[in-house]
Amino acid sequence: MASSLSLLAFLLLLSSSSSFFFLLSHCTSSEALNKDKVTALPGQPPNVSFSHYSGYVTVDPTAGRALFYWLVESVPAAGESSPLVLWLNGGPGCSSIAYGASEEIGPFHVHRSGRSLFLNPYSWNHVANLLFLESPAGVGFSYSNTSADLLNTGDQRTAMDAYVFLVNWFERFPQYKQRDFYIAGESYAGHYVPQLSQLIHQRNKGIQLPNNINLKGFLVGNAVTDDLRDFIGTFEYWWSHGLISDTTYGKLKTFCYLQSSMNPSDDCLDALELASSEQGNIDPYSIYTPPCTNSSSFKINRNRHYPWLHKAYDPCSDRHAKVYYNLPQVQKALHANVTGIPYPWDTCSDTLYDNWKDSPMSMLSIYQELIAAGLRIWMFSGDTDAVVPLTATRYSIDALKLHTVKNWYPWYDKGKVGGWSQVYKGLTYVTVAGAGHEVPLHKPRRALTLISHFLQDKPMPSS
Repeated sequence: MASSLSLLAFLLLLSSSSSFFFLLSHCTSSEALNKDKVTALPGQPPNVSFSHYSGYVTVDPTAGRALFYWLVESVPAAGESSPLVLWLNGGPGCSSIAYGASEEIGPFHVHRSGRSLFLNPYSWNHVANLLFLESPAGVGFSYSNTSADLLNTGDQRTAMDAYVFLVNWFERFPQYKQRDFYIAGESYAGHYVPQLSQLIHQRNKGIQLPNNINLKGFLVGNAVTDDLRDFIGTFEYWWSHGLISDTTYGKLKTFCYLQSSMNPSDDCLDALELASSEQGNIDPYSIYTPPCTNSSSFKINRNRHYPWLHKAYDPCSDRHAKVYYNLPQVQKALHANVTGIPYPWDTCSDTLYDNWKDSPMSMLSIYQELIAAGLRIWMFSGDTDAVVPLTATRYSIDALKLHTVKNWYPWYDKGKVGGWSQVYKGLTYVTVAGAGHEVPLHKPRRALTLISHFLQDKPMPSS
């Protein structure tokens, strides 16, 4: 009887303190983790040394919007306190599972058969925990029960939904809440990443750990940054690499330089169509590698934004992912597609892309704000990408008028030049030699070196 009274007194004491709520929260979190844990994917390689989780986080209960995530924990050698990196692909409307996870930085890549997986020896989970987010709703396995949502999506709501996702996700995974947190992405994620970073930074003001999001910085590759400078740099890259004629280059400069990517004029579209015909059957995302099919060269659609902002690199590898993630047994293992919407799973959403509502012309003011705030910011470029080429990014960085800390220099990968870099006060820029639009797909070892140095806040190796 004495023992029972002591236990009762102990429970009463807990109920009158924050400890009780911590224990309750911990139990709830454990239940969620068990529910989201992926025991094994069909065709997954044996003897995997890390855990992974996937599932949904509701970001708007009224509309029924829920975002799908896939967390891949770091390998044991990375250490128990390894940071967390959120990866976002662009489009807008393309899947981080299809691209980032399955052909770039994730540990599992898809075999040509679309039926099994193989390990990526240069996965970024060798140095960090990786959180892939299908964003916004309507991309991949992410969904909304309100069909109008897919017709009214843009940058602003995408950033807010991603922020709400993170707030709720960290409640489900409290063990990551105080880890160093970084955001990375490519292409149109050049909009997603800085806008989400700005929102987190602004919401964090006046909030201390453990109640804030411990954002330390962000990393973007071949990133859509500033419409004017992106266009100037892109057309210059096309001309300087012999992809278009002098005449067409002149027309692009005359008709397109002051255009928004959302509202190009007919004259600009005519010039773009001429440029497309002169470029021929190449893969503009990687100009020195053969295209997967004769349809790889982009086509002008007058009802869309500029076409080079749309699809990710397609030398066929994303098609293998499309086969794999449409397998019912794969969707079941990932706890995905619980509503049957969207069906079938696809790498990109044309509906979202065609109905995108807001896209600011420039991210440069956000860069200025976040550089002043002291966030670690790196930009990188694969130098064979003609979609968002290094010339475009260099023009955008030049517009920031930053002080140079370390001038342009070659960095090395196993004794060979891996690319070039320049360190500014508040920003580091890195090029990756021989890489296209998806740097980790083309040069995976160099990409792993890049993320390793970024996380360590060390300049790229100069010898």
